[in-house]
Amino acid sequence: MHALASPAETLRTALAGLLEDLPPKAAAQAVDRLIANYRGTTPTGAPVLRDRADVTAYAAYRMPATFEAARSALDALAAAAPADWSPAGHTDIGGGTGAATWAVDATWPGERPVTVLDWAEPALALGREIAAAHPDLAGAQWQRARISAALDVPATALVTVSYVLGELTADDRAAVVDAAARAATDAVVVIEPGTPDGYARVIAARDRLVDAGYRVAAPCPHSSACPIVPGDDWCHFSVRVARSSLHRQVKGGSLAYEDEKFSYVAAVRDTAVPAAPATRRVVRRPQIRKGQVLLDLCDVDGALHRETVTKRHGAVYRAARDTAWGDAWPPPES
Repeated sequence: MHALASPAETLRTALAGLLEDLPPKAAAQAVDRLIANYRGTTPTGAPVLRDRADVTAYAAYRMPATFEAARSALDALAAAAPADWSPAGHTDIGGGTGAATWAVDATWPGERPVTVLDWAEPALALGREIAAAHPDLAGAQWQRARISAALDVPATALVTVSYVLGELTADDRAAVVDAAARAATDAVVVIEPGTPDGYARVIAARDRLVDAGYRVAAPCPHSSACPIVPGDDWCHFSVRVARSSLHRQVKGGSLAYEDEKFSYVAAVRDTAVPAAPATRRVVRRPQIRKGQVLLDLCDVDGALHRETVTKRHGAVYRAARDTAWGDAWPPPES
């Protein structure tokens, strides 16, 4: 008997099959326009993905990376949550082709009620086709909804808001985060590109969630104000993404991987998910030098600290050498 493929493997296979019929030149042109839109600073007030060519190009160009970023954020929530907790239901606001939906299933496998809300019908249609390849997601509901202040979200355990706030006006962003906070019985996860603007949107969402009574489970070890001074720096993380041959062709790259930078916040209702956040979080790539490792940490006291771990620390030094940007510190085994 063959083992079932993982959600990541199933997603890659489904994407490859859908993308075979898209001419590389058409995909590249659509990708160029998508890059211009995603890097723009003015909200569109309309969906960025407009037709089948757009959403297919998006699937090739962005979905593998947004899936990995969402999975990394959700893994951090899972690490903070009780071991026996998993979301009984999930709603993905602005879910597009469903990257965060796949990431939830990769983190907590199994069937559950799933609803993907997006304002672009072509994105929903492609997302529905891709999800049909995976038994856990075959029953997901793909619903067209305007992602704005008028959004109404039914109650569910987990709400994700992934890579969509940048498309909204400031008022709509606030309203959508508030709608997510009202709908979630257990947790809300917000993910944005790892840029200064993306971080600013995440921090604004974090503040609204804390004001609504949520507690931060990840990445922050605390729910106090972020210690990073806006304009001086920004909190973001990185995840490595494998590229398929078609992915490399569409993106014009030769490497077999890329690094996706992202910012996120995972917040919980303590009564439903008594999470235990990391004591400290590594917020920059560790600097490995001869006989020592320098770790930049966000601490439970709400401040930033640098810790130097040397060979004389023995097992802790070995753990520091294996610690990655975004990890909790110290690791549980040390």
